[in-house]
Amino acid sequence: MGKLSKAGHGDEPVLKYVRKDFVRIRASDTLGEALARIQRSQVDGRIVYFYVVDEDDRLVGVLPTRRLLLNPPETPVADIMHRAVVTLPASATLLDACEFFIMHRLLALPVVDRDGRILGIVDVELYTDEITDLAARKESEDVFQLIGVRLAEVREARLHAAFRGRFPWLMCNIVGGLACALLAAWHEPVLANVVVLAMFIPIVLALAESVSMQSLTLTLQVHQAGQFSRKKIVAALRREGLMGALLGLSCGGVVGGVAWLWQGHGLVALCLLASISLAVATAALFGFAVPTALRAAQRDPKAASGPITLAMTDIVTLFYYLGLATILLG
Repeated sequence: MGKLSKAGHGDEPVLKYVRKDFVRIRASDTLGEALARIQRSQVDGRIVYFYVVDEDDRLVGVLPTRRLLLNPPETPVADIMHRAVVTLPASATLLDACEFFIMHRLLALPVVDRDGRILGIVDVELYTDEITDLAARKESEDVFQLIGVRLAEVREARLHAAFRGRFPWLMCNIVGGLACALLAAWHEPVLANVVVLAMFIPIVLALAESVSMQSLTLTLQVHQAGQFSRKKIVAALRREGLMGALLGLSCGGVVGGVAWLWQGHGLVALCLLASISLAVATAALFGFAVPTALRAAQRDPKAASGPITLAMTDIVTLFYYLGLATILLG
């Protein structure tokens, strides 16, 4: 099997490098039957995970070794397998696989077709020939650090590939900026009549963007520490929403108070308080939701989360601010 660092062909299809010698377990098996199937498989390569398939050979789960060994033989595999499986599509490239290894901290990834049928396994050893015996190492985190270095080397060597990976996401900022310009044009009458509103647009946008980036950074750190369960996602979303509401009310109160003391315009101060409160709370939710959704879609949240979150935040912030100004100030 070739090495990415030596070959430097990150755009090659991952199917060229998959392993076919992996263990399949049937979802209808018991653990006793699964063990017998594993013993009969006579797999020559290193076994990292036990993949569970249905009668049509579609991947439906992963069976951890600990559960396989510590549960009674009559336990159905379907009752104890992990159903949330990180997979690579058959159209993925070597660079895609590399990013998945770094993002999900897995030692092997199954490659599946459009129907979910497993086509093969991509092993972490594809990217690192320094790791010869993972079981003998104290910290497997070194593996992913090595992969990260190799990924950086490949990206630096292929400028056009790096451009293709980064420029499309910047279009989110362009689209968001144009949408904000349209919003401002639609609310031109109120901006023309109450000029003081335009003075506070930069600070309203800056506050919402700052909170969205804070939330985004914290969420990415949590994702790097491990996978979210559905219960943890709901709890984290609720907490981030409450934090956004508190930050919004505090920031809105300060800016609204300054505007009232400075300009003596009570309705402008009220507009700032309400719009900043809504915008900051929404921005905090965006900062959490966007990287979580991207990871659920098996995309790298680091490259795309920032532009998408900022574009959404800017549009919604101006919508709140100018919309409320139109309602309150006519």
